[in-house]
Amino acid sequence: MIRPVEVRRIDEKLFNALAAHSRSPAAAYISEELAWFANEDETVLGVLLHDLIDNDYVGIVLARDEAGRFRAFDLEVSIATADAAETWIVRVIKWHTGMGLRVYPQGKPNKTLDLFSSVLPADKLHPDFVRLSNDASLIPARTMIQEMMPHFSDVDGNFVEQFQSSGFDSRLWELYLFAYINEEQLFLDRDHAAPDFLVTKYGKSVAIEAVIVGRQDDNPPRYFKTRRAPQTLAEVLEAQEHRIPVRFGSPLYSKLSKRYWELPHVQGKSLVFAIADFHDDQSMLWTSTALMNYLYGVRHDFHYDDAGQLVISPLKIETHRVGSKEIPSGYFFQPDAEHVSAVLFSATGTISKFNRLGRQAGFAAADHLMVRVGTYHDHDPNAAMPKRFRYIVDETCNETWAEGLSMFHNPNAAHPVPEELFPTIAQHHFRDGQIVSSIPAFHPYNSLTLNIRFTKDGRSKERA
Repeated sequence: MIRPVEVRRIDEKLFNALAAHSRSPAAAYISEELAWFANEDETVLGVLLHDLIDNDYVGIVLARDEAGRFRAFDLEVSIATADAAETWIVRVIKWHTGMGLRVYPQGKPNKTLDLFSSVLPADKLHPDFVRLSNDASLIPARTMIQEMMPHFSDVDGNFVEQFQSSGFDSRLWELYLFAYINEEQLFLDRDHAAPDFLVTKYGKSVAIEAVIVGRQDDNPPRYFKTRRAPQTLAEVLEAQEHRIPVRFGSPLYSKLSKRYWELPHVQGKSLVFAIADFHDDQSMLWTSTALMNYLYGVRHDFHYDDAGQLVISPLKIETHRVGSKEIPSGYFFQPDAEHVSAVLFSATGTISKFNRLGRQAGFAAADHLMVRVGTYHDHDPNAAMPKRFRYIVDETCNETWAEGLSMFHNPNAAHPVPEELFPTIAQHHFRDGQIVSSIPAFHPYNSLTLNIRFTKDGRSKERA
């Protein structure tokens, strides 16, 4: 007896995890997605759209091509009602599922990068790559990355090797930016070796170069640590005043010396350096303030006046010094910096980000619980400190790739960034000696994700 084919509605987060990179940004101009569908094993998907031009409905059915990408292979247009379009989608998914095909060829495929088959000896593998490849608690992250790779172009030709070894952090950051750009529905050009991304929308283009603050003497990191990160408040404040700005300054200055703005495909366009701090384990939890201070050469002191109102006072920073090394503060005010339109930063572009978005899409390891804790912006104009949050990560969550991203605009930019291309992130400007920010409703400054595994005896084991 042949078992009937079941077709169900699925959450948009699961559809996006499987097929978001197949979606053209142009679709948003003419249509609106209303519902998403899948067969039982999610080998055939469907999406119901409202045609905004003709005010009717469209049904699209997708399946994997030779490279593993979900691509549309059947569609029906000019359907009178949404119910009729849904009926067509369900019927077609059932028919194609019944055919038993797993791959629907659509021509010569691009080569898919296999990130998780080791190409290096074990002693060269990055510990975080080993953990991502094998740890059951990271199944959601691993699945999210595997779904991206059929759509990702290895421009340099060494992505897999670097992802598995000393370049793991920088390549993960690049994958994160790739995911965010797709979510923002920007047209992406990866035809050039540098900068890493060229994005376009509304007739405007922005070049984005990815860069990280890397590990100096522990890359790949050792399993057993011989030194510790700053732990006391005094140590953190000292590091933020001098050591961390110097660490940010080194890669940003190096990128400045590349003179990307002189490349033919970058000339006349906004240029953004996207930076993340991987200089030590969990360094993103506390170094973001140092970046802002370094970019603008100003730190902000605060106090409450007699009426209980918050008073913020900008204090100019001249230099940052570590030992015999001294650098000028105010990156945006240095020679040639006018060619850098902005610096993009996130404290959450880590494995944990991929893991949370994978978990909320429905990918989960058995007997695991994921909990996120952190701080987020308090929109009370009289608040001097962020708020705290804590929640269980599951299918009810709606975290985005954009969440936590900040763009720091150069007040002297030769080609300012068109903010309408990046509407979902925090925007920071420097005006009259102070930083003026436009921040989303929920904007985390940092977070820690706990993966808790329940054992057969009922006890739990916790890991960050």
